[in-house]
Amino acid sequence: MIRRWLESRIIWRTKGEKPPVLGEVPQTGSSPSLSSQPTKAAQNLKPIVPIKFHISSRTDSGVHALCNSAHLDIQRAPGKPAFNEKQLIYSLNYHLKPEPIRILNAYRVSNSFHARFSALSRTYIYRLLMGCTHYSQIPVFERDLCWAPAGGYLNVPAMQDAAQFLLGTHDFSTFRSLNSETPFQSPVRTILQVDIQPSSGFLSQHYEHRRLEFWELKFRSRSFVYRQARRMVGALVAVGQGKLMPHHIKELLEIKDARAFPPNAMAPPSGLFLKSVEYDEADLDATVAPGE
Repeated sequence: MIRRWLESRIIWRTKGEKPPVLGEVPQTGSSPSLSSQPTKAAQNLKPIVPIKFHISSRTDSGVHALCNSAHLDIQRAPGKPAFNEKQLIYSLNYHLKPEPIRILNAYRVSNSFHARFSALSRTYIYRLLMGCTHYSQIPVFERDLCWAPAGGYLNVPAMQDAAQFLLGTHDFSTFRSLNSETPFQSPVRTILQVDIQPSSGFLSQHYEHRRLEFWELKFRSRSFVYRQARRMVGALVAVGQGKLMPHHIKELLEIKDARAFPPNAMAPPSGLFLKSVEYDEADLDATVAPGE
């Protein structure tokens, strides 16, 4: 009997010289792939067909993931009962104990469900730090988890005005980096949400006297073109620095040419986080009939 599962809110932690980071994607070629460790753990469930995890969202090297999702198919031997959600979570996490990964939720879904293609939207946040005049002023626990643009504080109201031009359906050719897949992908995307809000830093209450400000830029869309989020952040920061005016964002969209993007303006990967992947609640209904 076959069951398809969605593993939701998977957390990756990467250990190294710095403290473990929630959801950080392995950054070196020698590191295991995003799905290899869960796949290896799943083989301990003794399926009669090898299990493969299908990840909902891929991220660039250096980009973090607070929450990701994947689906897998489990076919047990004849006479073996199907796993329920709690059994699957416990079993996978038991075999993942040596690894920096934890499964938090599992949902039984129909065989037509796909973690990537069934997603309604994906939400990314980008963390900015303002008030630093030099890289050395970034709090040690925030290094590689935010971006502190040069020049200190930014004109946030101007950035918020500029962000409104990104909402809706547009050709984002100017806001994508070129790669081998570019000729085969449409540059048209629909941005459902753009927010720029104040945030807090890790243990920031202990260094309030430094007058540092954390801000989060949130973007929600069904999908994004290659490096779109980082280029949107970079352009908005350029507005905040006075290098661009808000209306220039509209003009960049209208040009529809990646070569028109301001040079060296793309935000670094360190501040970007995949926050969540959203699905239709009906797709996550656990009351799936046997065999579906």
